[in-house]
Amino acid sequence: MNAVFLLARVLFVVLFLFSALGHLTKADAMAQYAAYKKAPGGKAGVILSGVTLGIGALMVLLGIYGDIGSLLLAATLVPITLFMHQYWKETDEQSKMSEMTAFNKNTALIGGALAFFLIFAVSAGHLGLTVTGPVFSI
Repeated sequence: MNAVFLLARVLFVVLFLFSALGHLTKADAMAQYAAYKKAPGGKAGVILSGVTLGIGALMVLLGIYGDIGSLLLAATLVPITLFMHQYWKETDEQSKMSEMTAFNKNTALIGGALAFFLIFAVSAGHLGLTVTGPVFSI
């Protein structure tokens, strides 16, 4: 079961690692898009979200306080989802569908991050293939 949990962590964080890389290497372009969407934070917000996505993903992947890493991912996704994917404001049907898909994907990822938090916290460090145990114990 430890190998299955490791595989699940790898598959879960791939998206976040690539997103973090994009946030950090294409910060100017992403900041322009965020400004177009009227999201707060500008370039600093893009860089900060890239850093938090990257750190959270690495924490989950390596099992270094994976519960905290999971919460970091969820906490980063909430404002991104609410500011960047406001499908209810779109008038063009194709744009609305695209934003709704992204909103729903992020909502599912938040749920997945919370599920990983619970798994880490309930395991009390008995999962194996992790570097540390969790901070929280439920």
